[in-house]
Amino acid sequence: MILLDGKRIAAEIHQELAVEVAQLNSRGIEPHIALLLVGDNPASLSYVRSKSRACEQVGIRSTVVHLPAATSEQEILAYIEQWNADPAIHGILVQLPLPAHVRSDTILQAISPQKDVDGFHPVNVGRLVVGLPALLPCTPAGIVELLRRYQVRLAGKHVVIVGRSTIVGKPLANLLVQKAPWADAIVTVCHSGAPDLRRYTLDADVLVVAVGRAQMIRGEDIRQGAVVVDVGINRLEDASAPKGYRIVGDVDFASVAEKASALTPVPGGVGPMTIAMLLRNTVTIAAGTAWEKPPFQ
Repeated sequence: MILLDGKRIAAEIHQELAVEVAQLNSRGIEPHIALLLVGDNPASLSYVRSKSRACEQVGIRSTVVHLPAATSEQEILAYIEQWNADPAIHGILVQLPLPAHVRSDTILQAISPQKDVDGFHPVNVGRLVVGLPALLPCTPAGIVELLRRYQVRLAGKHVVIVGRSTIVGKPLANLLVQKAPWADAIVTVCHSGAPDLRRYTLDADVLVVAVGRAQMIRGEDIRQGAVVVDVGINRLEDASAPKGYRIVGDVDFASVAEKASALTPVPGGVGPMTIAMLLRNTVTIAAGTAWEKPPFQ
């Protein structure tokens, strides 16, 4: 079985981006991302630290603004308006989830589509759907890039995606049906309403699982030789672990590894690729090619 090592591939991408950043610096351009965090969600704090640290590694400047959980929607929008108007800031990221009193859609749609490093703005979503160059959502783009670098051919293959979120499932499906060398797949999207999920997963050449349910997919749920991409990140209580829990995916790694031809680990699979694509989007915006350059070139 091939371990689809996202950590290793992400490190390669970081090196490539560092070269691109140096070239931009020589032209007087300093890639710069603004990150906004509202509240003290521990996972969000960790994610923002990881993103800021990764930016530093490749030479991207990051500005982090951390606001109290009680911050009003208007106060958040004021920051976004300021950053939209600042030509020195190339990318804007608002860390999700936001507090319950803040409308996420309102906040995300306020970000300039040309500074939308997360690829969540309806303009970028629409450009993706119709096949125009766009700022792509980072996790779907990271999955495609990981498979591409491991030379997993998707053309004509049946890709089953378990999960229909607007962050992973839906945009990944839209990416994989594109008529392109890195896609051209036959895609099925499953969700909680599927009466017999195993009927679909057993038919998958490539299975992507992104639902946030610990180890829900086991070896008996996949066909022999399938490629499996595990997007889930879950805490599983484990008294023997130093922190009292361990991080697992949506896939039971041990049983699936016995049948899969290739499999992503958790952690160290899709997660590092997501951050690598965030950095790539930022550099692409700084270079002025976000809506010009086709993806995965």
